[in-house]
Amino acid sequence: MNETESSTSIDIEKSIGFLLAKAYQRACLLFKEEFEGYEVTPQQFGLMGFLWREDGLTQAELSARSQIDRTTMGGLIDRLEKEGLVTRATHPGDRRAYRICLTEKGQSLQAVLTPLAVRVQENLVAKLDQQESEQLKSLLEKIRS
Repeated sequence: MNETESSTSIDIEKSIGFLLAKAYQRACLLFKEEFEGYEVTPQQFGLMGFLWREDGLTQAELSARSQIDRTTMGGLIDRLEKEGLVTRATHPGDRRAYRICLTEKGQSLQAVLTPLAVRVQENLVAKLDQQESEQLKSLLEKIRS
């Protein structure tokens, strides 16, 4: 390979973007398989995870914590509300904001869905040892920030 070829070509299958995208696709496939029978997407599960930790967050707080834009967040909340998993409640300190609160049904799913998510994560990193798994998390956090 000459100098011009090396600066204008890329081994796409070894590129970070490609590898991250394929890892994400694999994670989604494992999630879909494990969550069969539950109409919950990975993003919806993540949103409920934030609410299981701290119920009653506003849409803006959920957007900031999950790093999902407000428009997408609105759609996620709409779908969860249609499924009867969350409700919007008026915010006592801000008439323009709504608190997003889990319903009883949404709360009850924590005990069912969390073990499934743990299994997905275990399957995703099954070929890594503990140190590699921790290193992967650390590197992904660095990239994210």
